[in-house]
Amino acid sequence: MKDNRLTFDTANGPSTAFVALPANGASKHCIIVIHEWWGLNDHIKDICMRYAAEGFTVIAPDLYRGRVLTDPNEASEAMHSLKIEDGLEIIGTAMAVARSEFGINHFGITGYCMGGTFALRAACDLEGISAAVPFYGDIPDEGILSTLRTPTVFISGTQDSWITPEKVQQMEAVADSYELPLTSVKYDAPHAFFNDTRKDVFDEVSARDAWSVAVGFFRDKL
Repeated sequence: MKDNRLTFDTANGPSTAFVALPANGASKHCIIVIHEWWGLNDHIKDICMRYAAEGFTVIAPDLYRGRVLTDPNEASEAMHSLKIEDGLEIIGTAMAVARSEFGINHFGITGYCMGGTFALRAACDLEGISAAVPFYGDIPDEGILSTLRTPTVFISGTQDSWITPEKVQQMEAVADSYELPLTSVKYDAPHAFFNDTRKDVFDEVSARDAWSVAVGFFRDKL
């Protein structure tokens, strides 16, 4: 795999995106990966490289514009300071640059924790997204979620104390009511169970299965 970086300007300042390419060059099948509240760290870059090894072009926009955090209090502050409109503009601009650089017109999107929140919201709000796999992100209100037209697999853990089973059930009820193209996949695991750098929450069996679900879904839809 090859890695690179895109740079671009937004209304609130410049940002970048990490790029991972398959060994044989850019693919028209592109996945946007949105980072957790820690920022665009090595764990997220590793996920990008894993998707590139599966044959996808991968773009990971930096919603924090260079900040990478390790303290949960600082990460929480950074997440809550990030306006949804700013994050969506960074994602949309990264997609526009990827269209120009690589000739991509259809994107998949995924993300983890805060990134899952933005992945689901982007699937509701942004044009050109053909598939979404948000991992245990927050769920927009009914008025926004009801507009979802992007095929989506929402992945969560039944032991999650933030994206609780009750929140997921409410999402499922809205999806059923509006006949949304959303499938809910649940694991007996805690929040952030996919993060293999955090041994306190990582669940290898669930993570392996969720990876297969995500890769298979993107292969089918992109």
